Amino acid sequence: MKLRSLLFVPGDRPDRMEKALRSGADALILDLEDAVAPTVKPEAREAVARFLRRPRPVQLWVRVNPLDGPEIDKDLQAILPSRPDGIVLPKAEGGGSVAALDRLLSGRGDSHALILAIATETPAAIFQLGTFGGQDRLAGLTWGAEDLPAAIGASASREPDGRFTPPYELARSLCLFGAAAAGVAPIETVYPSFRDSKGLQAYAGRARRDGFTGMMAIHPDQVSVINAAFTPSDAEIAHARRVIEAFESQPDAGALSLDGRMIDRPHLVQARRLLAAAGE
Repeated sequence: MKLRSLLFVPGDRPDRMEKALRSGADALILDLEDAVAPTVKPEAREAVARFLRRPRPVQLWVRVNPLDGPEIDKDLQAILPSRPDGIVLPKAEGGGSVAALDRLLSGRGDSHALILAIATETPAAIFQLGTFGGQDRLAGLTWGAEDLPAAIGASASREPDGRFTPPYELARSLCLFGAAAAGVAPIETVYPSFRDSKGLQAYAGRARRDGFTGMMAIHPDQVSVINAAFTPSDAEIAHARRVIEAFESQPDAGALSLDGRMIDRPHLVQARRLLAAAGE
């Protein structure tokens, strides 16, 4: 399953859903939570359910409302008959939240939808980032830097130059490690300055460098930059093939020399992962 780019679309804006289909995103996240005012959530559910019934050139995921609120049962009742590809779970607090959503889905007869958990939106969630393993439906973890500052009383999550402040760098890192420990995709959070393509390019490049495999977007114009950042280049693919060939030619070697540099087994693991991301 390829999830380089996941584009948020408000659930009450069917016109934007149609436009988003042409964005090039690997998946759309049809949002029933923060992007939709409480007074129009019923109409948004109907619009999302209708959109899910159309042919799908891309994966269609739905961000539902939190588990502890009154809206999630209404969300699932409306959308599950139309078989979304996945559910984005906000304010997840560890593997227990994923298991609870799994039970809700199964109780409504759904064995199909995967789950992407937003794993850092409450203070309690930070202490549960190592508990996501063993959840069969879980496809990935992502994080957010908007709800958490409000929850702890912070005035901002970013420095004036756009860098995250230390508490949110920690949340980001723990999400990355939590996803790796659970064996699922780590997805970088959004870049809010959607007109700043250079800043987005640097941000997405840093995310891929650090180990994230995809990123969420808030505007269609961000998708091409994100896709490029998370698509291995021809040079990277060629190098990865050479690393694998070098170890295949000397299977008993622990370390080898390639292009004047030493490579060892971790380089082999990275090469295989890169080729897998490239579809090989």
